[in-house]
Amino acid sequence: MQRYWSVLKLFWSTAIAAELEYRLNFLVAALSSLGGLLGSLFGLFLFYRTGYQFPGWTWEEALIVLGIFTLLQGFSATFLAPNLNKIVRQVEEGTLDFVLLKPISSQFWLSTRTLSPWGLPDLLFGLIIVTYAGVRLGLSPIAYVVALPPLFFGFLSLYSLWFMLGATSIWFVKIYNVTEVLRGLLEAGRFPIVAYPVAYRVFLTFIIPVAFLTTIPAQALLGRIEWAWVMGSVLLAIALLQASRWFWRFALRFYTSASS
Repeated sequence: MQRYWSVLKLFWSTAIAAELEYRLNFLVAALSSLGGLLGSLFGLFLFYRTGYQFPGWTWEEALIVLGIFTLLQGFSATFLAPNLNKIVRQVEEGTLDFVLLKPISSQFWLSTRTLSPWGLPDLLFGLIIVTYAGVRLGLSPIAYVVALPPLFFGFLSLYSLWFMLGATSIWFVKIYNVTEVLRGLLEAGRFPIVAYPVAYRVFLTFIIPVAFLTTIPAQALLGRIEWAWVMGSVLLAIALLQASRWFWRFALRFYTSASS
């Protein structure tokens, strides 16, 4: 475990040093994130401006869902996209061979090799929205602590799904459209799950677990979630993580290296 922590620190320190050579990109990323956030706020405002509200969700409570969704975007842009989107290129160029020869887990290497600080604005804006809405609702600091486990396990579920999609590049090299479909489905998480018809709620809960990424952490923060859903979030994340490990090992049986 100590070796993996040392490797992780080395990975991230070199990645940050490389990215900071282009500091203007951070300003561009911040402006892009701000524009996207304003668009999301405007879309939510259109629902609430006439007095309508999602069943059981006030304006401030819906803001918490949007804030968590923004955190999710920041997490994806910082940790997932810079790594998992490169699996396709590793397979195309044959450089996956060098990863498989390294004396550490290839899944760990592919998942943590780099990070992008350009996702930090989304993380910051998400925290600001959640904090602002929480202050308006009078939430206690304990409420934020209670919301952390479902939020963490939601992020873990998203990682596992994204990694398994990336692993399919061993069979289908051009999978960029597949990952974009996943990201498009995740856009549904910017609103509470009750905003959608029943059929969509079932799909976004049990097929593509969008509800576990934003709505359930928001309900935990608001103190109105059943613990069965929290346990479901934990079990789902563990199951998907284990599935990603099994799927990666299975996919490698079909990998044809650049030298073969």
